[in-house]
Amino acid sequence: MNPKAVKRENRYANLIPMQEIKSVEQQLYPFDIYNSLRQEAPIRYDESRNCWDVFDYETVKYILKNPSLFSSKRAMEERQESILMMDPPKHTKLRNLVNKAFTPRAIQHLEGHIEEIADYLLDEVSSKEKFDIVEDFAGPLPIIVIAELLGVPIQDRALFKKYSDDLVSGAENNSDEAFAKMMQKRNEGVIFLQGYFKEIIAERQQNKQEDLISLLLEAEIDGEHLTEEEVLGFCILLLVAGNETTTNLITNGVRYMTEDVDVQNEVRRDISLVPNLVEETLRYYPPIQAIGRIAAEDVELGECKIKRGQQVISWAASANRDSAKFEWPDTFVVHRKTNPHVSFGFGIHFCLGAPLARMEGKIAFTKLLEKGGFSKVQNQSLKPIDSPFVFGVKKYEIAFNNA
Repeated sequence: MNPKAVKRENRYANLIPMQEIKSVEQQLYPFDIYNSLRQEAPIRYDESRNCWDVFDYETVKYILKNPSLFSSKRAMEERQESILMMDPPKHTKLRNLVNKAFTPRAIQHLEGHIEEIADYLLDEVSSKEKFDIVEDFAGPLPIIVIAELLGVPIQDRALFKKYSDDLVSGAENNSDEAFAKMMQKRNEGVIFLQGYFKEIIAERQQNKQEDLISLLLEAEIDGEHLTEEEVLGFCILLLVAGNETTTNLITNGVRYMTEDVDVQNEVRRDISLVPNLVEETLRYYPPIQAIGRIAAEDVELGECKIKRGQQVISWAASANRDSAKFEWPDTFVVHRKTNPHVSFGFGIHFCLGAPLARMEGKIAFTKLLEKGGFSKVQNQSLKPIDSPFVFGVKKYEIAFNNA
């Protein structure tokens, strides 16, 4: 791909690293930097990325709940039609269609089966002295669930993992070459997955099954069905968002519990605290750090004048640490009574898969803690995920203390 194919001013700023976060150590724990940036300038323009960055809770929430002012349509698109990148009224219509095939009740019916999958994955590693929580548990669990939901072969989960990783990857730096390399990888992933899902869709059009793709093909509102492009976009979104968010939720929670053994032991003694553990992990170590929008018109935020068409990046990872909203924001409080974090977004684009991610996180943490205490394997070099807007690590080895 020609690096100039996407003009620098149109590049999606979520995919370009902030100049303040350079080292591996900063990527593994960027929250002190977010705190400093929020205190220095809660809203600032970054000329190197051609975007506005927003760090404080109230402004982030304002942006996310006002789609008429801050559009989800992107100037720079890959070859897919995604509900994430739509505004009303099309977004409303599509979300209503999808909701009919993806209800909380349908998700609740999955609980027993997800527990079986978690038990199976942990049984596979129970005899090992150590194992990688990402590869052996946090990665395959949501992939298996999503594959079964969509009705595609579970044996293809390695392919799903590879391409979903590619689709959340970011540029290594702010150069034209790095951006072109990233875009080529992402576009190749979209092309592959579109071809893959087109075959599944064609099969389901001839022979409906008890799976989500069949339900999406049958769903209608006001007599209108989803187009093939819309079904494709939703399949790819579910694969990528469901995989990455849940994998990193589980991994980040396990990471924290090895950093703070007191919290781990407390939740082991009282498993009823696991839902709190899930929510505080989402706040403290959020899988998604930033959410992008485009100003739909000239708008003022505080004393800043944002022009129509400019990118606005809402840093959820910073908003979740805002002392104006949260008591003890830099402390992991498993007994936190209210936890209005924005890790699943807010407003009309609130994460459709949030109930599933929460359920998978709850089951994963419960099953792990019931196995006994666990510790991080020492002398391992952690590598952050190659994405400025995703928070997680590629590998995290742990061992059960009674192994």
